[in-house]
Amino acid sequence: MSLLTVVYAVLFYVATLIFVAGIAHKVWQYARTPAPLKIPTTPAPTTKGGVVLRMFREVVFFESLFKGTKWTWLFGWLFHLALLLEFIRHLRYVTFWNGFAYLQPLAYAGFIMLLGLGGLLARRFLVDRVRYISAPSDHLMLVLLMAIAGSGLLMTYVEHTDIVALKAFMLGLLYFDWQPLPTDGLLLVHLGLVVLLMMIFPFSKLLHAPGVFFSPSRNQVDNPRERRHVASWARGLESSPTQS
Repeated sequence: MSLLTVVYAVLFYVATLIFVAGIAHKVWQYARTPAPLKIPTTPAPTTKGGVVLRMFREVVFFESLFKGTKWTWLFGWLFHLALLLEFIRHLRYVTFWNGFAYLQPLAYAGFIMLLGLGGLLARRFLVDRVRYISAPSDHLMLVLLMAIAGSGLLMTYVEHTDIVALKAFMLGLLYFDWQPLPTDGLLLVHLGLVVLLMMIFPFSKLLHAPGVFFSPSRNQVDNPRERRHVASWARGLESSPTQS
């Protein structure tokens, strides 16, 4: 077992632990954060079924972003769609189902991902109000994602790697049966960038992925006249006698 294989195996375990624990902790924080006011963005649904439908449109079609700015919606939706397709395509490396081999033409989604990311990055330079509120971390996150997509495309169409050995390495991580990692430089860069993304994801703005489900402006029913909204932490205060 080479030192390189050991280093990358340990890095993947550490990154996975940080990724899962970090997201779980943030979701726990989101769930415990009180929502003392009824603040659904109108026009809002008046039933729970309507809220579910609204959240579906928000998550799948980015409805509110579409209403706000069409160009940002276009580049953002293209990026997320391509990311989903690439995720599905990459499942071949961690499963034994041979059907994923027929999904390899989805590799073209990498070009769509670069297009979407490029548009989002350009927006942070070309739109005055967006440039004003953009922090260095916003730019670096987009550059990191572009580097991951770009290195993946180079491995697919320019400098190929040993796919069989790579799949054996990834499956070995899952079953704690480590297998040698191919030593191609581009592959090592690609995997290193993925590890870095996993480590910083729970502490970045990318947490809007789970955070959207806890947004009171999206997940609340618009029924303030039919039902009084009282936050969980305030219920005890209402039931207690008034102190003079």
